Amino acid sequence: MDPKTSADPFRPSRADRFSFGLWTVGNPGRDPFGEATRARLDPNHIVRKLAECGAWGVNLHDNDLVPFGASATDRDRIVAEFKATLEDCGMVVPMATTNLFTHPVFKDGAFTSNDARVRAFAVQKTMAAIDLGVELGARTHVFWGGREGTEADACRDPRDGLKRFRDALNILTGYVRDQGYDLRFALEAKPNEPRGDIYLSTTGHMLHFIETLDDAEMVGVNPEVAHETMAGLSFVHGVAQAMDAGKLFHIDLNAQRIGRYDQDLRFGSEDMKQAFLLVRLLEGVNGYAAYDGPLHFDAHAYRTEDEAGVWEFAVGCMRTYKILAARARAFDADPDVREILDTESDAEAERLVSGGFDAERVRELRARTFDPDALAAPGLRYERLDQLMTEHLLGVRG
Repeated sequence: MDPKTSADPFRPSRADRFSFGLWTVGNPGRDPFGEATRARLDPNHIVRKLAECGAWGVNLHDNDLVPFGASATDRDRIVAEFKATLEDCGMVVPMATTNLFTHPVFKDGAFTSNDARVRAFAVQKTMAAIDLGVELGARTHVFWGGREGTEADACRDPRDGLKRFRDALNILTGYVRDQGYDLRFALEAKPNEPRGDIYLSTTGHMLHFIETLDDAEMVGVNPEVAHETMAGLSFVHGVAQAMDAGKLFHIDLNAQRIGRYDQDLRFGSEDMKQAFLLVRLLEGVNGYAAYDGPLHFDAHAYRTEDEAGVWEFAVGCMRTYKILAARARAFDADPDVREILDTESDAEAERLVSGGFDAERVRELRARTFDPDALAAPGLRYERLDQLMTEHLLGVRG
């Protein structure tokens, strides 16, 4: 089926809430071993092309749009032109972030640098980036601490790094409140690269750290597939924990192979099973509410591609998500799947272990007799369940 035809059920549309960053589709294909393979794209051109592809939103770092050190006059001109393009194309900016990693001033961190002047400059730069994002309509500001870490651990006590990061975020949440902005923050974890070790390396680390902030209610997480997978962790479990905590404020979708550098591959191009389970989770399963925020693709086209390949890549990310969503719905509606998942639990045992501590229920629980051998005897049919999922992914069921 031609993906450009209106009859295609997997054709992306703005109702899908798909977004890309200026830095993602705008990536010129440069890597540590080679120069760029594509020309840089003008941000306004990116917006127009993403709109043609069916995307809903475009996200940005401050310097993706306004060059570092631009004058106030140039800044206002660039922003006005960009806003006009957004309006013409019916596109939105759901999220913005701050580049605190490219300029050499951040070589030893931004919020966690040993130099208080660098930390002050980083907070100042972030305030300006927040202003820019809010002006463009962003409702979320993401913080990825790519330089917040070490190679030589003796350079600072990690507790000093955490305190400095906390101080910066407390200033910035206060700034947002003081300005009256309708904005919340999302923290993005990564274990390493570009630093040897990055502070707050997983989503779980971030979720705990948030609870130490002055305004924890305003702050959530922005998990990324590649970052959690780099550490060999289940991204699905990390996202589920964030959803359970009510802290999934934004999400970065891409693909990654375990043990590699941060690849930022096209969504679903690696580990299709995990991608399927992630989409199933986000779309709402087992009575849980679906995630209703932006679905952001923080991924890059292969270095082998020209500009036409970039737009093929963008459409591919969106189509794969929609295909997996359809496969997830078919899987959960499959009677053979439901037969396994809907096996009745012992209602009395369920009552005894639900709802937290209750003295009477604890007494009943202590008095109940269990037969461990009998409980261990039945097979759970998870082999069949996993095979059913595989067959749905291969398109031979549903």
